[in-house]
Amino acid sequence: MVAVFENYMKAQDTTLSNEEIRLVGAAAIEKTVYKKQTLLQAGEVCRYKVFIVKGLLRTYRIGADGSEHVVQFSPELTWTTDGESYANRTPSSYSIDALEDSQILMWGRDRFDALLDQIPALKNFSDRLIFRNLNASRNRIYKAISSTPTEKYEDFVKTYPGLLLHIPLRMVASYLGVSLKTLNRIRHSQLQHEVK
Repeated sequence: MVAVFENYMKAQDTTLSNEEIRLVGAAAIEKTVYKKQTLLQAGEVCRYKVFIVKGLLRTYRIGADGSEHVVQFSPELTWTTDGESYANRTPSSYSIDALEDSQILMWGRDRFDALLDQIPALKNFSDRLIFRNLNASRNRIYKAISSTPTEKYEDFVKTYPGLLLHIPLRMVASYLGVSLKTLNRIRHSQLQHEVK
């Protein structure tokens, strides 16, 4: 697992040396999580930054009416955490679980903070990752309030190519903020268009 992480880091635009990348990888906890296994339960404090080596995770929140609202899918070679809970050591409003058997690397906050102090280039990389995720979240919010359901679906397919094969449609509908009936109508319309 660590070798995959090291190759990922070497492919990023960072100033980390190979030795620094090795140190970061060596500090991780390797874990296999199985489909439907929960990594973070709402109400718990998020204690880890997580890198997905293989598999697929989702972050979601349960609404007052008991419905699930998916806010993020985390496929292979991406990071996930609940940033607010992790940074402030407060209970999370979100849950994170595995949508399929997954291999992950995890860094506890104290260990990761020590790495940030030890390796300044890691702080730069981490800050850029946070800003990139913040920008992606902001764009997602904008699209959610300004796009049609069809535009949201097309953006999802573009952002997450091939993910539709791994995710139940009800979760995709939840992520897009549309009903399952609307999502099925959009998909049917697109299929009809492709056939012509």
